Amino acid sequence: MGNLRAGLIGLGSMGRHHARNLRAIDGVDLVAVADPGGDPFGVAGDLEVLPSVEALIEQKPDYVVVATPTVYHEEIGLALAGAGIHALVEKPLAADTGAARRLAEAFASKGLIGATGHIERYNPALQELRKRLEHGDLGDLYQICTRRQGPFPARIADVGVVKDLASHDIDLTAWVTQRKFELVAARTMSKAGREYEDMVSATCQLEGGLMSNHLVNWLTPTKERLTIVTGEKGMFVADTLTADLTFYANGSVQTTWADIAQFRGVSEGDVTRFAIPKPEPLRTEHEQFRDAVLGLEADIVTMEQGARVVEVCEAMIESAKTGQFITVS
Repeated sequence: MGNLRAGLIGLGSMGRHHARNLRAIDGVDLVAVADPGGDPFGVAGDLEVLPSVEALIEQKPDYVVVATPTVYHEEIGLALAGAGIHALVEKPLAADTGAARRLAEAFASKGLIGATGHIERYNPALQELRKRLEHGDLGDLYQICTRRQGPFPARIADVGVVKDLASHDIDLTAWVTQRKFELVAARTMSKAGREYEDMVSATCQLEGGLMSNHLVNWLTPTKERLTIVTGEKGMFVADTLTADLTFYANGSVQTTWADIAQFRGVSEGDVTRFAIPKPEPLRTEHEQFRDAVLGLEADIVTMEQGARVVEVCEAMIESAKTGQFITVS
């Protein structure tokens, strides 16, 4: 059996990284690229830059990576599904929940592999965290906090900080805990003079009464990417900027000092920083999607999960407007 034939539509700031990874992984040939706006980063090489998804489909790729602006995801994705072509669509999956669900249903109904490009899930620190939570290293989970803060990215024009950035935290929180969001409350601000929000603070509940808290903005002069999980045995801190995972154990040392011995809470224990291999997350994402297309065991962000993320994002935006907790179906 020969290599899989891959196509790429969207050659912008994310598309160029997809092109590099499609050329780097084993078992895949990048055979066609498309972007009606041309090739600003010169990633096509000796490939013709095709003008449309229809022209891309004519090249008969086995699968296509979609890295266009979000507003075009539904139209392009439905065309690919109609042609029987598997697709990895950048996040957010679509501009709204309805469009995201239609995409998920179109791929599922044809038995096609459809995935969403939530790259943070493949960060080595979060991959390791997921394994350790599944293994029971924290025991009962109490809360998750995420902080994703930094300066404004010039590349984003079509969505606010909730759909662009908080979407990462929504996906990774549901994935590392293997629980779905149930209730969402949020406050948003727009301080940079754009039509979309540029900061959000959200408090949510996941299945089993797990509490989560998400601080996300584009207005902080330093970058912060933290996921903090607290449970009965201690706390994990995953720093996805450095791909480090640290465990803070609950100490079990007896306190002899009488006044403080009456306090029956948590005490400090040992701190461990794990040495973990650190492959590029985007490469891992591509390898997992390739394996899924080949019918091998793979961990992809399904379109159904991608649609749920969009739904939780919209619940945050709705909650900020109404001042109410919003139930996620």
